[in-house]
Amino acid sequence: MDSSSSPAGDPPVYYVGQHESKRQLPVSPQTWRKAHDCGYDMLTTPITTPLFHSRVLALLATQLSELKDRPLEHPIPAVSSLSATDTAITPCKTISYLIGLASPWVDLSSSDPLVYNISRQVLELEISYAAFCGLNKVVLPGPKLQYGSSHGDGLVQYACAVQELLALNNFMQILIHLPMMYHPDQDGDDVEGSLSPFTRKEYTEEGGRSKHDFLGTWDAWHVIRTLCKYHVRLFVALAIPRHLPAIHAQTRWHSEPLKLLSLTAQTFIPNPKDKPALTKYHQDLIHRYMRLRTPPWILLCDVGPIPGVPSVEPKTPKPPKAKGHDSADALKEPEKFLQALIEVGQNDQRINQTSIKMKNPTYHLAYIRNLQEKSPPQSFLELFGAGYYHDFLQNPLQPLSHNLESESYEVFERDPVKYDLYESAIRRALTDWVSAGKTASSPSGTIVVAVVGAGRGPLVTRALQASETAGVKIELWAVEKNPNAFVLLQYHNEHTWSNQVHLVQSDMRSWEGPVSTQPSPQQQQQYHSSHPHTHQSQKPPPQPQPQPQQQQLPPQLQPHKIDILISELLGSFADNELSPECLDPLTHTRLNPTHGLSIPSRYTSYLTPIAAPKLHADIAGRTLTDPTAPNTPYVVMLHAFDYLSTQQPPPEKNPATAAAATAAAPIIKEAWSFTHGAGTGASSSSPSSISFNNNQNNNNKHNERSARLTFPTPHRGCMHGLAGYFEAVLYAEIELSTHPLRAERKSRDMTSWFPIYFPLKTPLYTPDNSSLTITMRRCTDARKVWYEWIVESFLEPSPSVENRDSTNVVGGMVEQQQQQQKGKKEKKVRLGVSEVGSSRECGCVM
Repeated sequence: MDSSSSPAGDPPVYYVGQHESKRQLPVSPQTWRKAHDCGYDMLTTPITTPLFHSRVLALLATQLSELKDRPLEHPIPAVSSLSATDTAITPCKTISYLIGLASPWVDLSSSDPLVYNISRQVLELEISYAAFCGLNKVVLPGPKLQYGSSHGDGLVQYACAVQELLALNNFMQILIHLPMMYHPDQDGDDVEGSLSPFTRKEYTEEGGRSKHDFLGTWDAWHVIRTLCKYHVRLFVALAIPRHLPAIHAQTRWHSEPLKLLSLTAQTFIPNPKDKPALTKYHQDLIHRYMRLRTPPWILLCDVGPIPGVPSVEPKTPKPPKAKGHDSADALKEPEKFLQALIEVGQNDQRINQTSIKMKNPTYHLAYIRNLQEKSPPQSFLELFGAGYYHDFLQNPLQPLSHNLESESYEVFERDPVKYDLYESAIRRALTDWVSAGKTASSPSGTIVVAVVGAGRGPLVTRALQASETAGVKIELWAVEKNPNAFVLLQYHNEHTWSNQVHLVQSDMRSWEGPVSTQPSPQQQQQYHSSHPHTHQSQKPPPQPQPQPQQQQLPPQLQPHKIDILISELLGSFADNELSPECLDPLTHTRLNPTHGLSIPSRYTSYLTPIAAPKLHADIAGRTLTDPTAPNTPYVVMLHAFDYLSTQQPPPEKNPATAAAATAAAPIIKEAWSFTHGAGTGASSSSPSSISFNNNQNNNNKHNERSARLTFPTPHRGCMHGLAGYFEAVLYAEIELSTHPLRAERKSRDMTSWFPIYFPLKTPLYTPDNSSLTITMRRCTDARKVWYEWIVESFLEPSPSVENRDSTNVVGGMVEQQQQQQKGKKEKKVRLGVSEVGSSRECGCVM
């Protein structure tokens, strides 16, 4: 069964399964066939039988009885291996359509070592046998968080047990079943025969319950997956509640490795026809989660039996009622209890042939299928990234040190939005030039336009079209260093551009600029002899002859200035593909010093902290073969991630409508910018950026940058890296943008650039009401350019004294204390700092 994304344009494929809490019989091929005929794609099956449950309870009861008069150091009893009566599953043809369910009555979070160790042994037996049978997915019950006054104390031992379970085989996926948010009632002992009530009194503390917490279960999941080192076979099975949590909790789970969404009958509400339906907020949530690169499966729980399959009503062993957690009260008569367990075990497979009679027992399934068909259409960018680009890490290009292949150029050229904007900018620049009566640089009075880094020529074509539509004649030059791409430029010039373009094969940084006329062969030979890196002829230049020292070019071969300089050298972080270093020599020495234009004229880089556990896990896997992986800035179409710094909407008072709140907007801050054009000389920075020099022999020091940015993080989270974006002003108000809040308005549906991702070697946890301070640097020497980044986590100061309750101070002392504290600002508390990230080893070579 393939859970990959659907083909572009089609609704996402929903894989829907059915779960019955009381299902105890093995899922036979006949049962699976009837479920499949109803439209289900999978079924759940318990791994062990109630007889095994009875045997474990008997073992625990016997051990507790023996411990009454013995010390606590009594050895932990061993749970014997499974027998034929302990399990109902066997290797079969339908095993790939089944999801295994570990026993829900175990308690890996128990503070009682006896209960914990027996639970761990039970799960090890079940996982080992399930792997033997070929089950590739098993759902584990989530950790119990509340024990008396303690909260979350058993998470570490739970995570350690899960880590051991993952090591039992090399293929099985383990799904931790977790509610979407923490509610105090979720830790009740409502599972029949649960081991939790057997926890001895000396291992519990009486106290009140924890409060409702939207991110409480995410916090527990974060502990588990961190201790399991972001294991690639560890996933979340998320229980969707009837009332959804606030939007920040919904987006947080969107960034996690969701494998299963479970919906009970209580999640649905009756529609006007008294049929099951989901609220609009639930529908939006499911649509959003199903757009993930690997969409989760949907599991309908206890929504009715499969038609034609008899329901099962087993009698599960249930321990006597316990008072609190006092196991002594539960085991006053252990002999009678053991006899009851034996009787239950002998009768646990009784079948009740009476099934629920309803006109359509699969209403819930029909509703989910209808929801699938009504999935909102995907946007152009979603279609573009579906199946491949979403969360796929790509190493940045090295355009100066490497010659790109034709396929790479082709990917860029598929984006009509970028080239339409470029053409509009060129046309507008030409029109404004003529309207303003500016003097052109060509001796003939024609505006000189140069496309540098021409590639296969898309900008050359757009410049010619802009010239024609504007009615302005231009002298067009195209410069390209890639010898393979230059061959294609020659072909286009002869067959498409009618030889209107002056072609130059050269590194733009060493190009001396355009010449006034086409020279004769003798003049061409003389010119190439003085400029061995510049070739206008389509044939290889002749070998240079010895020339007198300080020989000057003839007047008709003297280079002149460029009026409009056009380039597409921008990377995902604007300057990361060395646009400043490439354009500096041209804008400083070859551009018209009075009216010269650069398209683009300015570009700005932006940053924001994000949670991206999938990317962190992928990079951790790459580190095994590539030590530079944690220090590499990656180009990636971010999809399964969450913004950590957001501007929150007003809180919803009604929990039922909390999900209706609009998603909070991310806080994205400017790092630095570069400007090109007449009057700017070399690349100039924005006033807010900080220039620094750490190498006196560095002739590229003017292109170094530094920024220190602080981001508020209202909700706890785990930072895995930085997302980088950029904006570029082509000309006037015509702009390119990947900024999430502005791209839709400035360059909608543009696909040429994805965000850049700067990873942290070790994720950084941030509590509620904290802040993250990012120090980012663009470093350079005479050979390459690289980035360095550091992240600090701070706890924000509490409200000032004058806003606190001062009833403990009497008389005039209240006013005096307030006067002393007024104007004082409490210091932030530093919680942690990341390792220094540095891309120096894999920097962009100049």
